[in-house]
Amino acid sequence: MKKFIILSLFALGGIRTGDAQSLPVTRDTTVTVSIDRYKVVTNRFGDNIFFGAGVGAQIFFGDHDKQMKFGERLTPTFNAYLGKWFSPGFGARVGGNFGKITGVTQSGLYSTGESYEGKSGYGYWLSHEEFKSFHVYGDALFNLTNLFSGYKERFYNISPYAGVGYMVVTDEPRQHEVSMNIGIYNTFHLAKPLHLTLDIRGAMVHDRLDGDIGRRRQDGSLTASLGLAYRFNKRDWDKPTTTIIESSYDESLLNELRDRVAKLAADNDALKRQLDDAQGEVITEVKFQDRILAAPILVTFKIDTWEVRNEARVNLGFFAETIKRGSPDVVYTITGYADRGTGSVARNELLSRNRAAAIKKVLVEEFGVDPSRLRTEHKGGVENMYYDDPRVSRAVIVIGD
Repeated sequence: MKKFIILSLFALGGIRTGDAQSLPVTRDTTVTVSIDRYKVVTNRFGDNIFFGAGVGAQIFFGDHDKQMKFGERLTPTFNAYLGKWFSPGFGARVGGNFGKITGVTQSGLYSTGESYEGKSGYGYWLSHEEFKSFHVYGDALFNLTNLFSGYKERFYNISPYAGVGYMVVTDEPRQHEVSMNIGIYNTFHLAKPLHLTLDIRGAMVHDRLDGDIGRRRQDGSLTASLGLAYRFNKRDWDKPTTTIIESSYDESLLNELRDRVAKLAADNDALKRQLDDAQGEVITEVKFQDRILAAPILVTFKIDTWEVRNEARVNLGFFAETIKRGSPDVVYTITGYADRGTGSVARNELLSRNRAAAIKKVLVEEFGVDPSRLRTEHKGGVENMYYDDPRVSRAVIVIGD
């Protein structure tokens, strides 16, 4: 009788183990898109490039040019530039413009030899001057529309800028001076890749550029040009998303297994009663316990960070409760990853290690999980793991062993 009971207990335990191993797992993916207008996903270096060209008018402010009529001082100018937007609010560009400058002079350095009408007497002796020049520059642009109102594709954007340049007189004798520049870059949306532009630039150079050295230390120029700008490669900015992959067991199968375990426990009680009735040798009590195993969880991070966001903390709180209710023998492995497509090898190693450590810290310090039930690993930069999406690889996966 005793031998029969012991064999029966082993058989019952084997049936329960076999059932648990065959339990199927289902996975659900939830993607949440941010609605914050001030948050975007940065693009690759080759994206958000723009090239523009324009034509307009310029006026030079030399020592004696105010003696001329305004219309006589205007000359045509041509400009071209290449730039990149690093974010919706900040960009940079390099470019240049060229044209002819007219004015009046007393030095005669760039004089045409023609006296300026009405200013040829003693104390004036002004003559017309004319020289060709070009101006190269680098600017830092600030898109105030996006900085103050958040990013979206608009018909009009205004971008003040500041920078330095180099202005050169190409006629003999050649002159060249460093310039300081400020201006306003206005864009009007015509098509997704194409903008109409209005560029207004003020530049300041040393007084000696035009050959007339007076009481002022600086000369200046003002240009206004109308043109077109073409945007290359990816032109817009994506909103950040949070992807959560949740795994769960089929609830109907779980209920079926619970019923079968309850029946096995009842059979075990019946066997023990038979032993008591037979007044046989006492057998150690056999207990059946549910081995609750928390489903794997994936938590994603923003690019180049290991900060755990609040929406991830909510899911980690649920996950922590499942861990604490489950078997104390189960140890969970927290594995950190980084996106191989961005960052160096050393940076990705740091990111993946710190992401795993951050998840463990939240589970232990905020939700009271026993640290002995958690271990961390990191894989550095990896290829796209899910859905060919690099953002899902900036993640931590927690799996119970």
